[in-house]
Parts: sequence; C-alpha cells; structure tokens
Amino acid sequence: MAKRLSQRPVRRALITGIAGQDGAYLARLLLQRGYEVYGTTRQAAAQEPWRLEALGIVGKVKLSALDLADARGVEELIAEVRPHEVYNLAGLSQVSRSFGEPVETGNVDALGVSRLLEAVRLRAPEARYYQASSSEMYGRAGEIPQRESTAFHPVSPYAVAKLYAHWITVTYRDAYGLHASSGILFNHESPLRGLEFVTRKITDGLARIRLGLQERLELGNLAARRDWGYAEDYVLGMWLMLQQERADDYVLATGRAHSVQDFVDLAAAALGFDLAWEGEGTGARAFDRRSGRQVVAVSPRLYRPLDIDEVRGDPGKARRQLGWQAEVKFETLVEILAQADLRRLKQAA
Repeated sequence: MAKRLSQRPVRRALITGIAGQDGAYLARLLLQRGYEVYGTTRQAAAQEPWRLEALGIVGKVKLSALDLADARGVEELIAEVRPHEVYNLAGLSQVSRSFGEPVETGNVDALGVSRLLEAVRLRAPEARYYQASSSEMYGRAGEIPQRESTAFHPVSPYAVAKLYAHWITVTYRDAYGLHASSGILFNHESPLRGLEFVTRKITDGLARIRLGLQERLELGNLAARRDWGYAEDYVLGMWLMLQQERADDYVLATGRAHSVQDFVDLAAAALGFDLAWEGEGTGARAFDRRSGRQVVAVSPRLYRPLDIDEVRGDPGKARRQLGWQAEVKFETLVEILAQADLRRLKQAA
C-alpha cells in the first residue's frame, strides 16, 4: 500500500488594519502562499474595503470590525481565530493628523499594541507577531543613514506612539519569550496609498491638472528628503521576519533618499509636464514650460509644526539575514503612481 502523504496544516494569519495599503498587499501575499487570512478594520472601513476589491481578494479574507481600544474585544478575537501569525498594521498613520489628535493617536498606536500583545500572550502564546514600527521614530536622529542601532528621537505624537509600541514589543519578546518582531519601515508607497499622503497627493493632483480637473497643486516643505520604496516589496519583508527561527527587529528601506521636489519633478514628467521652478522655501512655485501656467505652489500652512530634514535607512541587516532588498527603484515607483492615478481619473470621467 502506498504510504499516505501528510499534509501541512493550513496556517492562519490575522492582519489588523487589513483595509490599508500594507494590509491589502500582505493579505494577497499570504493568500498566494496558502494561508487562511483573517483581517480587522475599523467599522467604517469594513463597509468599503476598496483596496481589497482592487486586488480581487475581498471575498477571500474573513473580515471583522475591531477597535484596538477595546481590550476585551481584542482578546476575544485572538481566542476565536487562534492565529499562527499576527501582523499588527492597524493605527492612525498620518503624522500631520497626530498633532491634532495626540490622545487618540496614543490610545490606538501605543496602548492598542499593549492590548494586542497581552491578548496574544494569554490566548495564542505560540503565535508569531509582527509590529509595524516606523522610520518616523528616528526623527532628528544624529545619524544618517538610520539603522537598527541608531538612537531614536521622535518629533511628532505619531512617532512617540510608535516608539512606545516598538519598545513594548521588544519587552514582550524579552520578558515572555514571544516570537515578536518589529519592522522599522521607511516610506513605502503604491497606487493603494491614501490621498492624505504627499506622494498620492502629488500624483493625483498633477493628473487632475493634466485632465483639466484642478487648477494647481499646493504643497508644504519641498526640501524634505525621504527614503521611498514600493509597498509590495515591503510586505514581503514583513512575512520573511516571521519565518525566522528567532524574532528580531529590522530596518526595511532602499538606502536612497530623494526630496519632495524630486518626486514632483518625476511625476510631472511622467504626466507630460516640463516644470520650471522659481523662488525658494515658501516662495517656491513651478510653471509648465509648454503652457506657461503655474502648476505647483507652496503653502506655509502645509508645513508640519516639526519636520525632519532627511530620513534614509540602512537595510543591510535585512539583506544579510532575511535575503530581502527593495526591488522597485524610485524613478519606477513615481511612474507607477502617476500613471495609475491618470488611469483612475480617466476611468471615472
């Protein structure tokens, strides 16, 4: 009689914040790897998971509404799902918004992580846990590029909350032996990024101007330099962290930084503009050489109360230990976003 082949049991993954950019891409990645995927959203987002729909997976994941401020609800969900892997991507993710809502940001992005880790410790201690840390935690760090050993110096309520979440994850790993890893992700974008983020604001705004739907694009600090990568590359790094024998913390970044103005120039070129700049700082503005019309203006009201001059990561540890690197280059990323927004607006017309 032929020997019966044993089948590997289906792994269950829980993704908080599954309706966001990273959550949607991660859900698709896990489904492709044969996972049973559960996801949580805020109540409003649960009614319109447009990113899951865009990726064609909305009916393939099991969705639940969850508030990370509800400790009992968090524990009950962990007990019900009994996940093998937990990816915590939920939270308020806008730096500018955090200045207006610092208490809510701390309650969700900081204390919400404590509630989730405690639920995992009590109800699923064998589960592997991923915490979405952020390069914003480095703030005005005295070292460029920033790496895992760089001292943190946060300069926004969002970054402070993320720093608490990062260190409580390390504490649960050390104190209770949880397989808990943090990914310190630098800026990563995609066509699924929300319009509240400067990258999509730029590409959507310029596409609207190209189609005659908007007069001009208003921006804040054009000189800010960021390490921008592609979101699909980064969710692979999250998954790789939880496949390691030992939990640890990793920087995911491209290792290259570009200014907001660089992003504008590339996006404009991808959409058929030829920009000429005049002035500096809050007086800067850009004109299209072909038409002579003003395309970009700088508004002082769009500056952050505290900003960071340059953020650039060193992904060396992730490359050595995870075999991970960012594949999509900056120039390609901007082209992808610009063309996606142009197509979206044409289809909606």
